[in-house]
Amino acid sequence: MATARLCVLFVSFFVTLAEDMKLKYKPSSKPVRLFTEEELNRYDGSEEGQPIYMAVKGVVFDVTKGKEFYGKDAPYNALVGKDSTRAVAKMSLDPEDLTSDTTGLTEEQLESLDDVFEGTYKKKYPIVGYTASRILNQDGSPNKNFKPEDQLHFQIRDEF
Repeated sequence: MATARLCVLFVSFFVTLAEDMKLKYKPSSKPVRLFTEEELNRYDGSEEGQPIYMAVKGVVFDVTKGKEFYGKDAPYNALVGKDSTRAVAKMSLDPEDLTSDTTGLTEEQLESLDDVFEGTYKKKYPIVGYTASRILNQDGSPNKNFKPEDQLHFQIRDEF
């Protein structure tokens, strides 16, 4: 009888432990994908129920949980649906800065860009993909410097 109780105790302990592990386990995020400018523009916060995406340094983030900042009519809505690298570096909402072009930025602006990229976007928001401009050259040829295995959240089995 004592052996049966001990067995029941062990079984219930391991079942409880297994249930606890299930609750703490987070499944991997969706595989990342490549976004063209047109595709990224669809996620600009204008449609209720659609995710809100923005890109910084060619990395596309899902900023939906910051809807109060990035959603329709929100203060930073101008940044979403596009690669806003220059605007983030300059802390600007000027329409001419809403681009991925970093030409002419000062050393201070580039440092600010890296700080915000690392300290805000990578820490707060999930990465859902990359912009085509990060992976392809302007002529459409592959960017030889892009190494998928060096990218965040890249798992080769998710890509193929």
